[in-house]
Parts: sequence; structure tokens; C-alpha cells
Amino acid sequence: MIAYSANHPVGDFIRANLPAPLAALANGALSVVVLMVLVVVVAILLVWLERKVCARFQARLGPTRVGPFGLLQPIADSLKLLLKENIKPRAVDTLAYFLAPLLPITGSFLVLAVMPFDHNLQVADPQAGMVYIAAVSGMGILGILIGGWGSNNKYSLLGSMRAGAQLFSYELSMVLCMLLVVMASGTGSLREIVLSQQGTVRDWWIFKLPGAGALAFVLYLISSTAELNRGPLDLSEAESELAGGFHTEYSGMGFSMFFLAEFVNMFASAGLGATFFLGGFLAPQFGIGPLDHILAFIPGFIWFFAKTGALIFMYMWFRWTFPRLRIDHLLSLEWKFLLPVSMANLLLAATLVTLGWILP
Repeated sequence: MIAYSANHPVGDFIRANLPAPLAALANGALSVVVLMVLVVVVAILLVWLERKVCARFQARLGPTRVGPFGLLQPIADSLKLLLKENIKPRAVDTLAYFLAPLLPITGSFLVLAVMPFDHNLQVADPQAGMVYIAAVSGMGILGILIGGWGSNNKYSLLGSMRAGAQLFSYELSMVLCMLLVVMASGTGSLREIVLSQQGTVRDWWIFKLPGAGALAFVLYLISSTAELNRGPLDLSEAESELAGGFHTEYSGMGFSMFFLAEFVNMFASAGLGATFFLGGFLAPQFGIGPLDHILAFIPGFIWFFAKTGALIFMYMWFRWTFPRLRIDHLLSLEWKFLLPVSMANLLLAATLVTLGWILP
């Protein structure tokens, strides 16, 4: 079994050459800058990937003209949005209108701050990491509700109320799925949850709890899709019904922040799925000596981004394959099916853990 260190060489170098207070400040500032760069790069790449995946599902080519393979198209779109005038409609609640776009991206940023990208690439590792995630992810819901109310538009208000009902509902199932892994691993630390899956692929929590782990993973994918406001569960936007939903009255930077938060949230949700169920940054091991050595030689952050990318592709696949649900069907799916199944699955997992029926 590989012993993983929690310290990064860059952080160790700063601590060795600066006094303790300055070293802590420098490491904190460096972590924030790296996360900000990551957020921007991830958003740009995912916008390009979304358009390419959508095009392939619809037998088109997608962006091809701006840069090789259209890679510079998201940058051109970003520049256009930055240069657009930020129009404030009359009779809006000014504070709420301008505060709302900041909250969803802030919540995503705070989730990424505790994400273990590698054995020594993590900004913070609180022992109650799962509780922290459940708390800060609510900022996205709050931002949508404030934006819909502050816009003074009936379509925006209706979209934000739909979003509030949807997100509050599906967050229960998503938290229960993560709580199952916390209970089985005996820790709320995301890094420790990853390390509890060391060994072969069978030691990942999707397989280690017979039946319950795989079911929890499927439930997580469904509930997180609803949490992301992505099709076929994007009832809060529903362009054909609500003219765009909660961000109808936003333009320029306001709209850009909501748009950016959607893709960063998708990356964060996929990263959490990989962390809780697919071994996070751990290399897949199959009990085949030479192959396992080759796979273990690949850096952990590459495995993390590969697993996260696979889940992101699944989110995109869902969006461009299934038709949009009706709002009453959407809420019935959660309260009448997903939530009872999640609670029963948690009880099943508790029974397996109590009886020691976890796969070795």
C-alpha cells in the first residue's frame, strides 16, 4: 500500500524560507490564485466541450472556425460578454440584483477549496468536509432565489421558485448518498475518504458495499443532475416556458457569472462523485502486477481529472439525450421515489457495515 503525504513541495519550500505567519499567508494566497486559474480554465474547456458534445449528438460539427478545432471560441464568447453593457432594468432591487450572480460561483469556489485533486494537492481538509460541502453548496440556491426576486420579473421569479423547490428537494437525496460513504468509511474528511479506497478497483465505494454502493452512485448522478439545473431536469430555466428563467433580466457580467457557475458546479459535482465513489486521485489497480505498476506511475491528479471528465461527459450525455420533465413529475420523482430509495439504501448500507459484510 502506498503511503501518501499531505504536504506539497511548493508549500514546504515557502514554509522553510519564510516566517510562519508570512508562510501561511503566502500559501493561502497562492492556493486562492491557483483555484481562480483552475475555475477559469475549467469553465472555458467545459463550454467548448459542451458545444462539441451537443453538436455530435445532433450530427453537427460544433465550433470549428475560431482557433484549431474551435478551441478559442469560448474565449471569443467570454470577451464578447465582458464588453457587453451590464443593463439594469428599472424597478429592480439593486442590492439583490447585483449580489445574486456572485453567490453561485462563490459556493462552487468554496467546494473546490476542499477537493483533494491529488495526495498533496488540497487547499483545506476539514474533518467535517461533507457537512461543509452541504452547507456551502446552498449558496447557489440562495443566489438563484435572490436573483429571481431582485429582477422584478414574473418569469425570473417563477424560475427561481421552481429552482428553490427543485434544489432543496434533490439536495436531500444527494446528501444521503454522500452520507452513506461517510458512514461506511468512518470519516467526513474528503482526503481520508479517498484513502479509504486504497487497494484494487473493488475497494472503491461503488463496489465495496455490495449493491448499496452502486445504487448510491446512480442516485447521486440523478440528484446531482437536478442540483446542477441541467437537462432533462432544468425546469428553473426552461427556455420554452420561462424565457430563460431566473437570469432572464441579466446581461453582460451578471449573466456571465451565472453561466460560469453552471460549468464550475458541474466540475465540482463530478469531482465529488469521483471522490466519494471512484477512488478520487487513486490509480485504478486490478491485481495485475506489471499493469498496476504502470497505472500507479501516472500522477494522481491525472486520474482525478480523468474520472471527473468521464462523469462530466455523462452529465452532457443526459442533457442532450432525454426530454425535459414536467415540474410536477420532477418533484414527484424526488419525493415519491428517489428520497425513499435513498433512505432505504442508507439503511441497507448501515446493516452491511454493522454486520461487516463489506467486500475485502
